[in-house]
Amino acid sequence: MFKEIHSLTCEEQVEILTRELIKMESYSCTDGELRKTSWLMDLLRDFPYFQKNPQFLSCEVIEKDRFLRKNIFAFVKTPNQSKKTIIYYAHIDTVGTEDFGALQSIAHNSDALTTYFSNYEQDPEVMEDAKSGDWLFGRGALDMQSGIAIHLANLLYFSENLDELDGNLLVMFNPDEESQHAGVRGAAKVLLRLKEEHGLDYIAAINDDLISPLYTADYHKYIYTGTAGKLLPCFSIFGREAHVGESLSGIDPTIIASELNIRIGQNIDLIEKVDGELVLPASCLYMRDDKKQYDVQTALSCHMYFNYFFYQKSPAKIMDELLQIAEETCRTFSDRQKISYQKFVDMNHLPSRDLDWTLEVMTLEGMLKGLIEKGLPVEAEMERVLIENRDKDDREIAFLIVDALQKLDPEKKPRVILFYAPPFLPANYLDLNNKRGMAISNKIKVVLEKEAARTGESFKLKKYFPYLSDGSFLSFNGSEDEINSLQRNFPAMEALFPIPLKSMKALNVPSINVGVYGKGAHKWTERVYKPYSFNILPKLIRKITKALWEV
Repeated sequence: MFKEIHSLTCEEQVEILTRELIKMESYSCTDGELRKTSWLMDLLRDFPYFQKNPQFLSCEVIEKDRFLRKNIFAFVKTPNQSKKTIIYYAHIDTVGTEDFGALQSIAHNSDALTTYFSNYEQDPEVMEDAKSGDWLFGRGALDMQSGIAIHLANLLYFSENLDELDGNLLVMFNPDEESQHAGVRGAAKVLLRLKEEHGLDYIAAINDDLISPLYTADYHKYIYTGTAGKLLPCFSIFGREAHVGESLSGIDPTIIASELNIRIGQNIDLIEKVDGELVLPASCLYMRDDKKQYDVQTALSCHMYFNYFFYQKSPAKIMDELLQIAEETCRTFSDRQKISYQKFVDMNHLPSRDLDWTLEVMTLEGMLKGLIEKGLPVEAEMERVLIENRDKDDREIAFLIVDALQKLDPEKKPRVILFYAPPFLPANYLDLNNKRGMAISNKIKVVLEKEAARTGESFKLKKYFPYLSDGSFLSFNGSEDEINSLQRNFPAMEALFPIPLKSMKALNVPSINVGVYGKGAHKWTERVYKPYSFNILPKLIRKITKALWEV
């Protein structure tokens, strides 16, 4: 492949590499990620720079990864002895192709998809894009095989033009961004090791993950100096079962779950207000009761979790807010049940019973504290659940742990337990209150102004990449107390989702997203816009890189 691209223009290199990468299946948590890693390593070994300096190219197995996946690190050292270093990073995995339906067999065939969509009258916009010849279709075209291709082309460029390196360049390719971020989580320690070995000063990390129009006729190209954080707040709701003939006497956990979903899911009032930024509401991703088959008994328990974006708030603050919502929900439920029950007995001329619909609401930390005070074997029970359920989904294991702790408690009160489960992505943002953060922002602004004048593009500099990104794991701004609070409310965190928080805090690398432009990410109409992404963007990234070496 190197011989095929070496003599081509940058634009041609990026398109050929993108097409080759699209052809290869590399779905998250499959062998395809390993095959793509091997293909990339074979290509990089052919770069003249790494033939002369093989010690600067490595492929490192991710610790404790059940798929034995690897991260790639390619280092180009400046001849001027500067320690200043820019990191390029991109993820090699993609989502699956089930969304292509009957076209699944050509999901990785860009030409066949272009032909198909050129006659796709059901979506005039897609058809027009296909006919124009300016768009490249295929799974991963936008997210983010084209991004890998651009980093490869720029890596080759700088490795052959060392006189332009006023600092060092470290390029990193990671698996598993679309799932559990195992790649970048495993890379944090390696980045620290490389920093110590070479005495590097990491200025910033540049990602080129996708950007898309935010509304019809939006032609802005958004550059982000950070990335949003994500939590997965979970609720285990333990009620009191009842026969449907006397359901009002019970505590139906599905009603509590429904109320929580109404109060939290897509609730605009819960979104942090960050001026000028695209901020997103929480979404319920899972809600299920414990019933395995049909019968006429109400459910005993219910599980639910939310995708919850955050920006400047701490996980501890968000937990306090959600706990308050849960407490209000349960009080409202209890008061309503009392009224409904009394109406029911009056309507049917029945004697009233002394019933209680109170639910105890607490965090996992509070629950654990109470169980430990009772002398119960908390650690042993959690370990048992982990051992017996190794092959289950990590979120399911977290719920099973909380279920087991509820059963361990001899009181077994009706309860709502709030906790966090995988994944957790910290918010990573450029701190404009310090000298370096402001310098980075100003350097980027100057480059964008010049490129806008040169190319006619309209750039907008934003603070938070609004989608999920591996960049979350290159920094952690939280305090030790926040780290400890998170760990205490995250069942078996070290086993289910180990996060190198101390390494991330030591790295403290801002993540800048200067992304490929396209439409339809994670959809069967996924496509990347070639004129900007293959021509303008690689040069823009180079210019930003050079500017940041001056910080």
